[in-house]
Amino acid sequence: MQTSTPSEIEQKRLRALKSLNILDSQPEKEYDDLTELVAYICDTPVAMISLIDKDRQWIKSKIGIDFCETERKISFCTHVINQPDEIYEIEDTSTHELFKNNPFVIEEGVRFYAGAPLINENGYALGTICVIDFKPKTLSDQQKIALKNLANQVVKLFELRSKNENLREVQRNLKEKNTQLRNFAGVVSHDMKMPLANIIVTIDILKSKYKKVLDEAGFDYLNNLKQSAFKMSDYISNILTHYESDEITEKQAKENIDLHELLENIIELLDVNDNCEINLPAQNTQIKCNKTAVEQILLNLIGNSLKYNDKEKIIVDIDFSEDDSYYYFSVKDNGIGIPKEKQKDIFKLFSTVAEKDRRGQKGNGIGLSTVRKLINNLGGKIDVESEKGIYTKISFSIEKCE
Repeated sequence: MQTSTPSEIEQKRLRALKSLNILDSQPEKEYDDLTELVAYICDTPVAMISLIDKDRQWIKSKIGIDFCETERKISFCTHVINQPDEIYEIEDTSTHELFKNNPFVIEEGVRFYAGAPLINENGYALGTICVIDFKPKTLSDQQKIALKNLANQVVKLFELRSKNENLREVQRNLKEKNTQLRNFAGVVSHDMKMPLANIIVTIDILKSKYKKVLDEAGFDYLNNLKQSAFKMSDYISNILTHYESDEITEKQAKENIDLHELLENIIELLDVNDNCEINLPAQNTQIKCNKTAVEQILLNLIGNSLKYNDKEKIIVDIDFSEDDSYYYFSVKDNGIGIPKEKQKDIFKLFSTVAEKDRRGQKGNGIGLSTVRKLINNLGGKIDVESEKGIYTKISFSIEKCE
């Protein structure tokens, strides 16, 4: 059976230490609290949490000393990591063969040392938690147990810190990739808008200029092409809105808004027909919020209530309430409804539930995903309640602004 040499073990130990990304980091209260606690329990004027690097001992936390590192070859702690799992105690350094000539003993007057190794999950001793005194002494059994227990807590702090650092790195990478994706979507979408506009205009020119030549099938082809171009343009606009939603919630100022006026402006934009009844909240009120974001949310939800409705008369009920912390909205319609098994997916990007809307068009699955994103950015939540063929009710909250 092949075993690792001492030099190979040391290399692995150093790699484990480097992977923590803790060397030369700033002081952290969690470690300082443990250092103070171990000094109190062991009744010593000096305590520290140290890590043993290749050629130095670096001190993460300390009490009773003012230096941050020292040479490894004169470090007491380097002896602790060479015999892990045990408390390393020197009752009187001045009579100890290994330490009586150590500079800390001769020049600083160190007489007592006790340290517990900081052993990671793979069995490598990365450093110590230790106590020092300037007079000979001995730790009690209870103090030794406490020293060892606190060493375990330090290791757990290392592991937690490392995981948090990894999560922060993942978040940074995701944010960078999301920015790149948003920029890419913006550039591509803007670049596609103009050609699509040219296609739509050209189709109208062809229909006008060659109306005497084109037969019914020819007009149908051109109309289908124009409809597809409009659909693509709408798709691009929705993508842009989705990726710009973060900027909408971050950069737009909060305004005092008349709720009824806001809803009436949205209804006017939607160009509602006579066969539609939209009921506003019974009581009007003033709200303070990000107007652009809330308008985008309600425009999408009310628009969906109109589009995904198979009833001869469309009925949409809009409700509103509030408490000290949140505004609460709901949009309920008598439309086609959403099957229960599909309700959990409707807020996912590019997820579509209905085959076709009232005009026979298929959705692109971007609108509700954008709505959820806006609501989350506004500190709220969104939920759906629906029964297929009877109704759909979308409820959401947004956090009140100061």
